[in-house]
Amino acid sequence: MGDGVGTHVKKQDYKTFTDERNGRSYYYLTIRGKNKAGEADSVTVMAENLNIGKMIYYDDYQEDDSKIERFCYNDDTTNCDRYGALYQWAEMMQLPSECNSKSCADLIQPNHQGICPDGWRLLTQDDFYIVLKSENAEHGIEDVRARGFGGYNYTGYSLVGAGVVADRKCQGIVDYAYWYYPDEYEEDSDTRAYLSATSRSGTGANLYRDLKTNGLSVRCVKLEE
Repeated sequence: MGDGVGTHVKKQDYKTFTDERNGRSYYYLTIRGKNKAGEADSVTVMAENLNIGKMIYYDDYQEDDSKIERFCYNDDTTNCDRYGALYQWAEMMQLPSECNSKSCADLIQPNHQGICPDGWRLLTQDDFYIVLKSENAEHGIEDVRARGFGGYNYTGYSLVGAGVVADRKCQGIVDYAYWYYPDEYEEDSDTRAYLSATSRSGTGANLYRDLKTNGLSVRCVKLEE
């Protein structure tokens, strides 16, 4: 749950589930807010970053399509335990690694599961909009960030500064968070995908289009029953 529960979120608002693939348990909660149409909406989302797969060196590529591979910041598994693992776009999507260098738009599904556990799917731009517009949010992105990451965490989302692997270098742990969406960037769909980022002192969560080969954090959303 990041570094603390926000003032407007009670401990009993969190639930836990166990990923049967590796026995790791995650906190999750339902965040109620508004969607882009201004209507009341909700999303049930992990309050931690995903951590699954075989660790490989951060200056390598996640290109073994027979297994899930992950980066741990500075090749330190304790960073994966604390902040979650970092994944290239194709790995997150559970698509062939060649999708980092060519468009695979035809393989992107609605409610795309990617490397999320069964019953869960990848976080979308629309999902994160609801989080930002939570009924508990008074300070924008600061209510999404954990207390130890320059935030108030009133939403309970508990975003942490997991950093990034970019240009085969680890950068920004503690100070920055980056996460992909399951969308290619239309004007350069071969090599770039959409992502958002925020810093410890940032006042927003900006939308970017960057290389699919960077290693970013992953959040999962529970499928509606």
